[in-house]
Amino acid sequence: MATYSRLTRVDAPLSAVWDFHSRVSGLEALTPDWMNLQIEAVTGPDGDPDPELLTEGSEIQMSMQPFGIAPRQEWRSVITEREEGIDQAMFRDEMRGGPFATWIHTHRFVADGEETIIDDEVEYELPGGGIGRSVSPLAVVGFEPMFRGRHRKTKALLE
Repeated sequence: MATYSRLTRVDAPLSAVWDFHSRVSGLEALTPDWMNLQIEAVTGPDGDPDPELLTEGSEIQMSMQPFGIAPRQEWRSVITEREEGIDQAMFRDEMRGGPFATWIHTHRFVADGEETIIDDEVEYELPGGGIGRSVSPLAVVGFEPMFRGRHRKTKALLE
């Protein structure tokens, strides 16, 4: 499986960065406009619609239409793990339906004084069996600008 990762230092306390990333509004704010994201539904682990925080077991149903030219793609993501400590926090979401054969996104946040280090790691595999696996590392061409933009936007919103 291919892996992509990106680290960024944000001049904001862990509590603010963690709170921002723990909400659907954070996902909406960080998704580039060219992805044409639509949040279709958010369900908490207990089945309640539109939970305030994305906790373990929360499910997000969304769709995207990159650049507005391809057919709209459905994407279902589930928060499979979430941990919060004094100086670090993390959550993991897994795609349970969508355009990738595999997509596991781990979001890590580490306090460094009054700053926070954000570490995004995505383990992924393109569809198409063996061919998809063999060309998966090339997807970095699309991931790099998207995650660079997400991290730049995080800094702009929180610093």
